[in-house]
Amino acid sequence: MPTALRWILYPLVFVAGLAAIALAMVAVVLSLAYPNLPSLEILTDYRPKVPLRVYTADGYLIGEFGEERRAVVSINEVPAIMKQAILAAEDERFYQHSGVDTLGILRALQANLVGGGKRQGASTITQQVAKNFFLSSEKTYTRKLYEALLSFKIEHNLSKDQILELYINQIFLGQRAYGFAAAAQTYFGKPLADLTIAEVAMLAGLPKAPSADNPVAKPKRARIRQQYVLRRMNDLGFITDEQHEAALAQALVIKRDVSETPMHAQYVTEMARQIAAERFPEDVYTRGLRVYTTILKADQEAAYDSVRRGVLDYDRRHGYRGAEAYVDISRIKSEQDEGLEELLQDFTDAEDMHPAIILQASSKAIRAYRRGGEIVTLSGEGLKFAARMIDDKAPANKRLSRGAVIRVQSDEKDNWRIVQMPDVEAAFLAADPRDGAIRALVGGFDFNRSKFNHTTQAWRQPGSSFKPFIYSAALERGFTPASVVSDEPISFPATVTGSQAWEPKNYDGKYEGPMRIRRALARSKNMVSIRLLQASGVRFVQDYVTRFGFDADKHPPYLTMALGAGAATPWQMVAGYAIFANGGYHIRPYIVSQILDDKNQLLAQAAPTTAGDERLRAIDPRNAFLMDSLLRDVTIYGTGARASATLKRRDLAGKTGTTNDQVDAWFCGYQQTVVACAWIGFDQPKNLGRRETGGSAALPIWISYMGKALKDVPESFLPTPDGVVSVAIPDAGKGPGREWFYKENAPAEIEPVSPVDDSEAVD
Repeated sequence: MPTALRWILYPLVFVAGLAAIALAMVAVVLSLAYPNLPSLEILTDYRPKVPLRVYTADGYLIGEFGEERRAVVSINEVPAIMKQAILAAEDERFYQHSGVDTLGILRALQANLVGGGKRQGASTITQQVAKNFFLSSEKTYTRKLYEALLSFKIEHNLSKDQILELYINQIFLGQRAYGFAAAAQTYFGKPLADLTIAEVAMLAGLPKAPSADNPVAKPKRARIRQQYVLRRMNDLGFITDEQHEAALAQALVIKRDVSETPMHAQYVTEMARQIAAERFPEDVYTRGLRVYTTILKADQEAAYDSVRRGVLDYDRRHGYRGAEAYVDISRIKSEQDEGLEELLQDFTDAEDMHPAIILQASSKAIRAYRRGGEIVTLSGEGLKFAARMIDDKAPANKRLSRGAVIRVQSDEKDNWRIVQMPDVEAAFLAADPRDGAIRALVGGFDFNRSKFNHTTQAWRQPGSSFKPFIYSAALERGFTPASVVSDEPISFPATVTGSQAWEPKNYDGKYEGPMRIRRALARSKNMVSIRLLQASGVRFVQDYVTRFGFDADKHPPYLTMALGAGAATPWQMVAGYAIFANGGYHIRPYIVSQILDDKNQLLAQAAPTTAGDERLRAIDPRNAFLMDSLLRDVTIYGTGARASATLKRRDLAGKTGTTNDQVDAWFCGYQQTVVACAWIGFDQPKNLGRRETGGSAALPIWISYMGKALKDVPESFLPTPDGVVSVAIPDAGKGPGREWFYKENAPAEIEPVSPVDDSEAVD
């Protein structure tokens, strides 16, 4: 054999021998390792960690809790374009290979040999399923060998669609989102079926580096990856050239606050979470529990909007307070410097009130950097609210200058204006008075700012909104709506009050002399309430108010109870007013109706009390009827007259409440189908400001909600109970021409009272 030929053949034989030995060794490894691979039961009996989800009574998702955001979908529910985007990005030959793509391995091997080191992988979708369910993420050849073996086993036992379904539901895609259905909601707030081509391409690009390159963390890098996926989809014929160009041009709207719920119901979802966690503490966040609340979507949004508008209106009445904070921008080199984004990290959006850093400021215009790289310009009307803080005479620690953090908001004409986060807090609660089902609950202005739920946790003085319970007790003791009580100054020595001398006053400082208690309640006369409490007996009244759900120890047996000097929560106030609304029955407000497991099996269900059951009777039906009549007058002629005038209804009933020094403002009231209470005040109690009463600060919130909740609801009134009669009255003042009485104490005739001043009531 020629020498040259030997130099060619011998190396080939040597290499072939080595290859044969390697193949033999691989065969031995396979024969030993394959039988010892883990069982695929975890795949065939797939049970992912599904979070706790909370829904409205009408089926809308309002929140979820769990380490993993996950929404399991079947392969038939996944749009074709989503599947195509995944294949284009991750494994275009998925339906052709048997678990390991040899062509892909050769391409990766070549890239690694040329580049030096293990730089490029060649994992198929099947291999990624194997890794995610059974293996670690370390990049070693041993792990890759087991990954390949597991892939063969998976392909042998499951169909291609089953494997793809596992991948679509299990893969991590950043921001705690596991699976493409969860990621669609996390980043776009949409179900898979509603995604555009541009959006599916963005999601399909995430598995490569989900934590680092998602559109929330790194929008520019995510955009580059999306463009690659769109190009691959076009190359593979999944989309046309026109679709490719349109997708590239589409501006994506990314949910920046990925923790937000689909609705403004964070206080509700937190209450539901606590209830579920108390009942099922061990696996509440992983077993896919579904908690259905009693709230209604439309009512909840109406309540949220009403509270927000009421608080911001109050805040604007009291002027701009200046810059929210200051940041050091001395090292910022340009308006698009990434350092600006970092400086805004500690300032969260509050709905449409966005934090921004002032770059330039003058009396005529302000330029500011907003999260995401947008430069906003404010001028004219947009600066009007904050004008005094742009002036050189403004305090240095509040002046709007370069580096100041402000809040900006876009108006209905897309013009930017300066706003501010309010200091004041508020709460609103609405329920069905017939069974106590909560229809709407707003525990504060901004859940992200304060998790404190003012509807259930805030013990505040109810002020004059507590007077109806004093009047109800007086009716029980023999008073009638026509009883005349003196509205004159009164004083009590320390021996009577138990502490110090007390000289209470009416809110407006005016006194009208003798007047019927119907008018006294409508005008919120403090002197009459005190005299009624004194005549009824403070110990009796303290015990009597417990019928409405109030705690006796929160309402000490002193005459100050007549002015609402005790403590109550909005939750208690709603329960108390519901008794007047439903004819005298004590119902228990509740917010969770049922809890289901992931297989739709009922685990827990509420057992509400229902008005009409005489075992729940709290007060005499005649008492409830008379109080309903008195409280309707408050909203027609009295301190709450704006309610009936605005909503054009005469079946509204309620009472304003303003505490001493105007620390708390309330309005609690109802229509036969809904009872609601609005409160506004500071967490650290202080004066709300001149003329900030229940009628001016809280009532507008209540009216705004009721206007939406009662739309298309006909007027309705309590039926007249047995034992109540109507008698004509010769009253020169405002009010009805007849009066109601218990039949046994109805008078033969009623003495008229003197005409009184009908100037506007203010409490």
